[in-house]
Amino acid sequence: MAARGLRQAAAAAVGSSVKPVFSRDLNEAKRRVRELYRAWYREVPNAVQLFQLDISVKQGRSKVREMFMKNAHVTDPRVVDLLVIKGKMELQETINVWKQRTHVMRFFHETEAPQPKDFLSKFYVGHDP
Repeated sequence: MAARGLRQAAAAAVGSSVKPVFSRDLNEAKRRVRELYRAWYREVPNAVQLFQLDISVKQGRSKVREMFMKNAHVTDPRVVDLLVIKGKMELQETINVWKQRTHVMRFFHETEAPQPKDFLSKFYVGHDP
C-alpha cells in the first residue's frame, strides 16, 4: 500500500507544473534582471557619495557587473526571480540608508586574493595550518 502511494505521488509530481515566482519564462526573467542591473548602475554614484566610500564610481559599477556576472549561469526562471528579489531588497536597503558604510564596503572585500588552501601555500604566506 505504501509503495502504491509513493508511485501516485511521484506520478503527480512529474505531471504537475511548477508555479512561477514572477516570470512566466526565461525571457521575462532576463528582462527583470536587466531592469535591476540598470537600477543598481544608476544608484552607484549616489551610494558612493552618500556613504562616502573610498572607491570611484567606475570601481563601484565594475563591482555591480561582477556581482551580476557571478550568477550569469543560472537558467531556471524561478531561481532568477529569487535572485532578483534579493537584489531589489539590497538596492532598497542601500537607497534608504538602512545599511551602514561597513555593510556596503563588505561587497568590495570579496575581490581580494583568496586564502591559500594547501599546506605549502599557507606556509609561504605565513598562515598557521
